[in-house]
Amino acid sequence: MSSRSPALAIVVVAGLTASLTGAADAQNAPSNEIPCSAIDSIGTAEMANDGTITLHLQSLWPDPIAEGELVYAPDDPQYDEIKQHIGDIHPGDKKPVKPWC
Repeated sequence: MSSRSPALAIVVVAGLTASLTGAADAQNAPSNEIPCSAIDSIGTAEMANDGTITLHLQSLWPDPIAEGELVYAPDDPQYDEIKQHIGDIHPGDKKPVKPWC
């Protein structure tokens, strides 16, 4: 079973998403906002032989300041949601992770 809480995963993803758009500086700086639909990938997903999915996520330009790794075992309560978001993935596969828009 995974040792991290679902709330932590939400905070990490929310933090990465916020840094993608430069939300923290949007009030005082010219807009460098990148529409979510224009982003192909925020990292990669790998599936181990036992079905465990590891997400390697990073924020993107203009402020690549955050990286994270989230691991979802098959018995994790969020496993099915993550697998559905990633799409067709099988043991040994490595795929890009689209943003949560």
